[in-house]
Amino acid sequence: MDTIMHVLHLKKKYQTLEVLKDVSFDVKKGEIFGILGMNGAGKTTILECLEGFLKYDEGQIEIHGQIGIQLQSSALPAYMKVKEAMKLFSKWKHAQLDEEIVKTLGIEEIADQTYRELSTGQQRRLHLALALMGHPDLLFLDEPTAGLDVAGRKALHENIIQCRKQGMTIVLTSHDMNEVESLCDRIGILRQGKMAFIGTVEELAKQLGRYYYIKVNSQEGEEVYTTQHIQQTLMQICQDYQKQNLDILDMTVNRGTLEQHFLEVARRNEI
Repeated sequence: MDTIMHVLHLKKKYQTLEVLKDVSFDVKKGEIFGILGMNGAGKTTILECLEGFLKYDEGQIEIHGQIGIQLQSSALPAYMKVKEAMKLFSKWKHAQLDEEIVKTLGIEEIADQTYRELSTGQQRRLHLALALMGHPDLLFLDEPTAGLDVAGRKALHENIIQCRKQGMTIVLTSHDMNEVESLCDRIGILRQGKMAFIGTVEELAKQLGRYYYIKVNSQEGEEVYTTQHIQQTLMQICQDYQKQNLDILDMTVNRGTLEQHFLEVARRNEI
């Protein structure tokens, strides 16, 4: 698979605060690549450097193809109509939005509404439509479904998947681990200004040793245990609760979620 974006030794600081210390990664053509990190890890800073909105201090960024950028919620004037925004971006990009995308995103239904009249979901659909103007090769999405309800997220996910089916490459940031797991082919986890992990969700789980996560509820509250030796740990937990005369009200065991794996990597000193 060809590389559409190459990032090498990217560095960025604000005065004395080093946000990006040494970030390197590639994005393959046709994939959805997710950038994850705790609050303040530098996800938005990376995107703004990649999009050309922010000047970085050191490093190299190579992008092969045209880019599309999802706008943030405050990016359009409150009283600008949807059709006016579409016309403005059409002239700016010297391109028209594909009629199929217009129909899929429901833009015609909201064309005469002003930006301030739109719901959060409608605004997100408009942002995506404007980003898709001219059919970009590489699409940047920053928290694309933030603030949406379940139906809104599902609809936008379907739109994103459709974009990839049409050959687009997508780079996104998100705090929604279910979203990341269902959409992304590969992920990069930011920690302390560097990429602590790059790969698939399955590769992340394998690298961390396939820990079991055990959640136990009793009258004393909830406890979570991690182990690689499930049988011995379960027996020990039952014995400990019995010694304390505590009844186990509920117990769940799983192989670890992306959120659990992400937190383990994001909070480590080393991987």
